[in-house]
Amino acid sequence: MTEYAFPPAPRPALPIMGSDLMFPVRRVYCVGRNYAEHAREMGHDPDREPPFFFQKNPDNLVTGGIFPYPPLSADVHHEIELVVALGAGGRDIPAEEAEEKIFGYAVGLDMTRRDLQSLAKKAGRPWEVAKAFEASAPCGPIVPRGALGAPLSTGPVTLAVNGETRQRGDLADMVWSIPETISKLSELFELAPGDLLLTGTPAGVSAIHRGDRLSGRIASLPPLEVEVR
Repeated sequence: MTEYAFPPAPRPALPIMGSDLMFPVRRVYCVGRNYAEHAREMGHDPDREPPFFFQKNPDNLVTGGIFPYPPLSADVHHEIELVVALGAGGRDIPAEEAEEKIFGYAVGLDMTRRDLQSLAKKAGRPWEVAKAFEASAPCGPIVPRGALGAPLSTGPVTLAVNGETRQRGDLADMVWSIPETISKLSELFELAPGDLLLTGTPAGVSAIHRGDRLSGRIASLPPLEVEVR
């Protein structure tokens, strides 16, 4: 029996719709600029440049509907994203086999300290301070793939702030499809059950403030409601 110097932190996990079981989270991957209009609004060429990835920490996930405004930033942006939860993994997964690895889907937010990200970009530094801070990944429950009848490839993606729609797109607008993204990611990392993939955000990202109420909706998944405090 392994003994530790102090009690280890609980394993991050997400609820599963229709089940008492929890989905144990291993890693959280994110793909950047995967919607053409968002790439343009951020000043980049969306013409199928190779996808690039960054990570959040598993304990950045938050499911309680509250997003605490982080310190050391005055420009925090919302980014609504489809979350893909993997039930199987591997290396060098062919795109045509990638959907078989998917356990389910959820609605998530990639909260970003945009001012700190801009400084990091200018200095050529990593993005962790902008992307991997506490509670930076609000997420709804995972809906098993089988409950949807078919893999998600199309469907509206919207994010409203205080009832006003800020982001609007469609899953079909992705530069790299979900199977392609999983395949490319598996060339860089050995994927495993429990991994999450945030698949990019449509155009319309903008600043939030304390007291704002965010409502994210993707296709037929349960909406994600978050209050900024």
